[in-house]
Amino acid sequence: MSPRIPLTFSALAAVLMLASCAAPDPTPPPSSSPSTSAEPTTAATTAPVDVKTPTPGAEPTCKTIITPGTVEALTSQGWTSKQEELRIGETLVEDGLLCMWADFSTASDHGQMYGWGTLDARTADVAQSNLKRDGWLRSTDGDLVYFTEDPAYAIATDEDGFGMTYEFGDGWVKFADTKQGLLLIEWKG
Repeated sequence: MSPRIPLTFSALAAVLMLASCAAPDPTPPPSSSPSTSAEPTTAATTAPVDVKTPTPGAEPTCKTIITPGTVEALTSQGWTSKQEELRIGETLVEDGLLCMWADFSTASDHGQMYGWGTLDARTADVAQSNLKRDGWLRSTDGDLVYFTEDPAYAIATDEDGFGMTYEFGDGWVKFADTKQGLLLIEWKG
């Protein structure tokens, strides 16, 4: 896997704040309006990943939603995680978490984000509708639905040009700061 592009937390916070606005502004910022009204429907190019089955009664945490190798790589460079609530725009994922990984002991602008949560079909429909309204680009791969920020406005992208991406499955959602980062999230409830 290619090296990850670090994100600045201030820029990341700005993008997340824009994504969580309750109503679209009549003059939306670049990250919330697409340059065209057409919606790409290209299929995702990543292969499915085997997902570990959680222990009954186990709760997802920042150290369990991603692969053990990723946790080891992040912690070996002195990074720790901070957990926050997971939001999809203005939609709160009640049983979700967003994990921000970085070296919080020093003044650093590098980090990575991973999120996971359960959601019902109605909440998933509302969240996806709002992402589409806000200019996120939709694609599918089998039963999975992806919403990726417009790469023209992305802070960082993976080697395929995808920035922050949500992946919707049957009763769950994943989030990462790049589409390739979704491959590192293993948890399924």
